[in-house]
Amino acid sequence: MQKKDEWLRDRVAYLKGLKSPTDQQSLLVLLAENPARTSQDEKKLAALVRAEKTAQRAAKARQEVTTLLQAEKRAAKEAERKARNHRLIEQGLLFDLAGLSSRSRGEMLGLLLAAASTVDEQKWAAWKVKGDALLAEKSSEVAATA
Repeated sequence: MQKKDEWLRDRVAYLKGLKSPTDQQSLLVLLAENPARTSQDEKKLAALVRAEKTAQRAAKARQEVTTLLQAEKRAAKEAERKARNHRLIEQGLLFDLAGLSSRSRGEMLGLLLAAASTVDEQKWAAWKVKGDALLAEKSSEVAATA
């Protein structure tokens, strides 16, 4: 009985602090603060307490769901960020492997723009063969030192 009274006292204090309590919450406060409750008032108060506890549990469940969804969104953004960083690092490594690290950003961008506008599939195929060969060579070197 002590715990129930303590919950009701705390909840009434909370509800009194609300700017816009519901009619149900206002009635709960009125009945809880009435020392001369009739048996009918006690029944109403008990029903209102059950309803308020249910509403409180529902609000807590909604908050837990919101927290879970936000955590999933944060994890997805973090995974996207990590994947992007990984991709950018790998692309930067390609410039180092090609010996272009001493070139200016403008030169490298110009080179990439020229390549991007190339429609000759034979050039692309030849570049792929050279690139795959260098990557295979570097990969075998790394495997040999490991």
